Amino acid sequence: MEVIKYIFLGLIQGFTEPLPISSSGHIFLIKSIFNTNLFDDLNLEIFLNFASFIAILFIYRKEVIKTLKGFFNYIIKKKNKEDFNYAMKIIVGTIPVGIFGLIVKNPLEKILSENIFFVGFGFLFTAVALLLVMNSNGTKEDKDITFKDALIIGLFQAVSVVPGISRSGFVLVASLLRGLDNKTAIKYTFMLYFPVSIASMLLGVKDVVTANIIPILPIYYLIGMVFAGLMTYISYKWLTRLVEKNNLWKFSIYIFAIALFTIMFFI
Repeated sequence: MEVIKYIFLGLIQGFTEPLPISSSGHIFLIKSIFNTNLFDDLNLEIFLNFASFIAILFIYRKEVIKTLKGFFNYIIKKKNKEDFNYAMKIIVGTIPVGIFGLIVKNPLEKILSENIFFVGFGFLFTAVALLLVMNSNGTKEDKDITFKDALIIGLFQAVSVVPGISRSGFVLVASLLRGLDNKTAIKYTFMLYFPVSIASMLLGVKDVVTANIIPILPIYYLIGMVFAGLMTYISYKWLTRLVEKNNLWKFSIYIFAIALFTIMFFI
């Protein structure tokens, strides 16, 4: 039975991480409904997040390498300015969530853990936001993203530290509202994911070291990682197909239902 628990947690992490349905909101919800501490294992959280990170990094490996090479080539040799600018727009888009997360994330999670119905309103905001881009027809490509676009998208991403508000959902919505075409929007959304995910994992490692927590079931963690990574890859591919067909709004149907359930169940 123990291994089934870790497979389940891996599937939950992998399914919710890329999709615009708020992985943190679902974890809060599941913890509260089943009154479980399954998600309180910091070691497991780091392992599963790392699995999702690796899956998405594998998908974007060429783009990440190209952007990093261009960034350093411009600094050293003044070449690849376009890639350098793109990297700088990733940095600009990351700054707001970094500041906001450091200031409010822990106090906010404490408040919401005692008032779960507020998470329902986060789900509701996500559902409404997804409807705003039902008929998006942007034309901007990577080179057309401005620093103003990056900052506005970054501000949307900052709001997603609130459980129930989806990071990928809000960033996709902001990107599409700023006129990015569908492929460019989804790429920029997940290029912004990397620095946020790395920072989150490093903070998690710091908490583990500080708390002197030692993993006691590494084989189960690895099993959970495998399922988390595979499900992340599958979920990402599904999301990509829906975004490219302008069907992102379909997620709002599910999120509206989850929002109403959460508000009514915990109010």
